[in-house]
Amino acid sequence: MADRHPPLTSPDREKGKARLGVAIRRFAFRITSARGWRRAGIGIAFGALAAAAMPPTFVLPLLWIAFPGLVWLTDGARNWRGAFLAGWYFGIGYFAAGLYWISYALLVDPERYGWLVPFAIGGLGAGLGIFTGVATLIAWASRVRGIGRVLMLAAAWTALEWVRGWIFTGFPWNPIGNAWAFDAGPLQLAAVTGVFGLTLITVGAAAMPAVLRWRPALVALAVPALAWFGGQMRLTIAGPSPETDVRLEIVQPNIPQGLKWDERLAAQHLTKLISLSLSPPSADAADEAEGEDGSPAPARPRTATHVVWPESAVPVPVETNEPLRRALAQVVPKGGALLTGAPRAEGRGLDLKIWNSLVGLDDTGRVTTSYDKFHLVPFGEYMPFRGFLPFDKLAVGAVDFSAGPGPRTITIPGAPPAAPLICYEAIFPGEVVDEARRPAWILNVTNDAWFGISSGPHQHFASARMRAVEEGLPLVRAANTGISGVIDGYGRVLARLGLDRDGVIDAPLPAPITKTPFGYTGNLIALVLSLICGACAFLWRRD
Repeated sequence: MADRHPPLTSPDREKGKARLGVAIRRFAFRITSARGWRRAGIGIAFGALAAAAMPPTFVLPLLWIAFPGLVWLTDGARNWRGAFLAGWYFGIGYFAAGLYWISYALLVDPERYGWLVPFAIGGLGAGLGIFTGVATLIAWASRVRGIGRVLMLAAAWTALEWVRGWIFTGFPWNPIGNAWAFDAGPLQLAAVTGVFGLTLITVGAAAMPAVLRWRPALVALAVPALAWFGGQMRLTIAGPSPETDVRLEIVQPNIPQGLKWDERLAAQHLTKLISLSLSPPSADAADEAEGEDGSPAPARPRTATHVVWPESAVPVPVETNEPLRRALAQVVPKGGALLTGAPRAEGRGLDLKIWNSLVGLDDTGRVTTSYDKFHLVPFGEYMPFRGFLPFDKLAVGAVDFSAGPGPRTITIPGAPPAAPLICYEAIFPGEVVDEARRPAWILNVTNDAWFGISSGPHQHFASARMRAVEEGLPLVRAANTGISGVIDGYGRVLARLGLDRDGVIDAPLPAPITKTPFGYTGNLIALVLSLICGACAFLWRRD
């Protein structure tokens, strides 16, 4: 039977390409010329599209729509205010859509905090959008166009992500580089440049189609493609992860946040943690490890040398509570340790000070080590502007937590020295280890029950995974409701227990790999590359 439609001839193809080019140029013109609320809506929509590239959805191609749109909005700015607003609108969409899960924490106690949901999400988007607004303002004020503007935007965006990581105590959540955390291969560049280096090449590549020329767009796309290929080669050369003789038992009790701090259930929660610790490991924890075929794994006998519980698994201080320590000692393997989140307190009354801590106990119930969290969560663990705001922090108790001294390396009986991180301390690139006494692994305990079954725990896990690649250190994560896991120094997930499940991961502790370039220089390489990228923008001033 003859084809209904004859094959396209070469002139037909050329006409089709021409029509597509005209359509894209018209679309770009409409965005560039948008004004008023239409311009604001377009910017917010593009920002929300970019947020869909973050964990857990990882719709990476949407960045190649969102960032050209951002460049066209910036091109259409008539003055500095319009240039700033282009990025600010984008930032509102990006952060409001990407951080919507903040509302879950407020809805744990909806009668007190539910009314804050729209203000928290909108305010967070507007506040963090200032950083993206400054990035587009820099790109516009540099007076470069075309390729130059794309390079300047990538440089400015990366620099502002770095600033966002430390100013006002810092909040480097969802850097654009985290869009690659769906696989270990494309993460390997972070061992050299950190996550901000991934941000630089991603923004540059994604925004380059805005110049409406296919050659620069293809060249820009080749950069992350080469980084991905190089990452896969690194993993192939590395081979399987070497193991230590430490066997970890990571307990995920899955206690909902609404019940966690109920004093009437405290004994029940502790009993559940002890029971899980003494039970066989969960077969489904092994099933979720990368590379498994999903076939059921049989339960195995308890072989752990060390037990890890999540953040605030024990809701009261343990140092002064001998009966509690004796109860906890029953889960500690001989010669090993229990590592658990628990508060630490000093003083009484007005002199009371409390820390969000991790403590280690040996098999006699003796406290052998402790670590105090130093990156505290504003509004969650302490109230900024307490004299002006009419409500208490979200965490239990009216007293603000005190901050610890900073990154530390702790000594654990029967295990290599570790760098403890509590909750969102794992999102800060270059601030997770004590370089004066470099550890052999990273221990991250957290309570993501605040964020329910949302994208928040997935984004948090992706950030922790990035820290393992940057430092070349295995990372062990114990989360109350998930996601718990074991990650090697290449970012490969060796064991994992997902959201909203209780269970136990039984896995060996991987050995560290050779110290990475990022481990020596921190964020310096990414910042230098950003400066070079910004300088190169002037080579294509009008291209």
